[in-house]
Amino acid sequence: MQSSKSNLRKLEQTWRWFGSIDPVSLLDIRQAGAVGVVTALHHIPNGEVWPVNEILKHRTEIEKAGLIWSVVESIPVHEDIKKQKKGFERCVENYRQTIRNLAQCGIKTVCYNFMPVLDWTRTDLAYRLPDGSKALRFDATAFAAFDIFILKRKNAEREYSSKRITEAEAYFSKMDEPAKTTLQKNILAGLPGAEEGYTLSEFQNILSEYAATNEQQLRNNLYEFLKAIGPVTEDCRVKLAIHPDDPPYPIFGLPRVVSTEADAKQLLSAYDSEYNGLCFCTGSYGVRADNDLVGMVERLGNKINFVHLRSTRRDEDGNFFETDHLDGDVDMAGVMKALVIEQQKREEPIPFRPDHGHQMLDDLKKKTNPGYSAIGRLRGLAELRGLELGVLYSLYK
Repeated sequence: MQSSKSNLRKLEQTWRWFGSIDPVSLLDIRQAGAVGVVTALHHIPNGEVWPVNEILKHRTEIEKAGLIWSVVESIPVHEDIKKQKKGFERCVENYRQTIRNLAQCGIKTVCYNFMPVLDWTRTDLAYRLPDGSKALRFDATAFAAFDIFILKRKNAEREYSSKRITEAEAYFSKMDEPAKTTLQKNILAGLPGAEEGYTLSEFQNILSEYAATNEQQLRNNLYEFLKAIGPVTEDCRVKLAIHPDDPPYPIFGLPRVVSTEADAKQLLSAYDSEYNGLCFCTGSYGVRADNDLVGMVERLGNKINFVHLRSTRRDEDGNFFETDHLDGDVDMAGVMKALVIEQQKREEPIPFRPDHGHQMLDDLKKKTNPGYSAIGRLRGLAELRGLELGVLYSLYK
């Protein structure tokens, strides 16, 4: 492939920021080499309109640091919309108005997800790796122990094999009260950017509200939501980017409908618009061995509006942990090559961010957001930046 090096188009390097309460400052982000910020108005209650003045205030703070607000992550989709609970139309209209307000302020990419009740889920937020750094981990046995013996969800046993139940019972029998409390906190309220936090009783109640929502109903509700907000995104030229399920399979008896390439294709067909697109998260899709990540970028690349780059290492027992960005089960070099090729077809850069990162070095001595410490993501961004440059020069000498 031939191209003038001066004409090569690069991805946009971004970084997630949780606002003024984030231990990682905007100055830190700029020093890491990112040019864009991925953020949200976390103080606005789910389902309410984001006012223009609040959006502008947040944007101004970012721009004073010499950065741009590249992507909204996320405008939370209210649970009433996912269930189509009576009165959900108000939340949909508020969502439409928030998109209009963001567009008025010049912010044109919105990431969101449609996972029922819980956002991303892990059982261990400080899994110690051989080099002493800490990572996020999902332990299938620990999860089953929580579901069956701590949450005591009705009929939970029906969703696990007899082997898993035996393992979970043995795991639970060895837990003391602090261990049970930590596991509960990790699953229900431990992750930054999660839309909600729940007590056990609250969680049981909201799960019961989904009893009548099966996989097909959830799909229909998602597609109807897209059809309701789609015309607004087109009028405002705002790109949508749906984040896949994390983990990408049903949990707590709740359906998941954005877990595979087939799911993504069905969603894109349900509302065929250049503004209906994907957040391509290699970490989420990569947990499933049946997802061909490089092929997905090659086949769906023109619908990718935002990218999360991270890698996981999974095992046959259903466990996974987040490994180095260029390690694990994700063919990151192949994914980057496909993204670079897609980028050359576009005038505007595709924003990506180093998703998550290990707690390491000096950050081990600090209080940090799980998965969102500075140094681990700094390492990830540096590695991904170098990988992109290597791919560019190998393809377009």
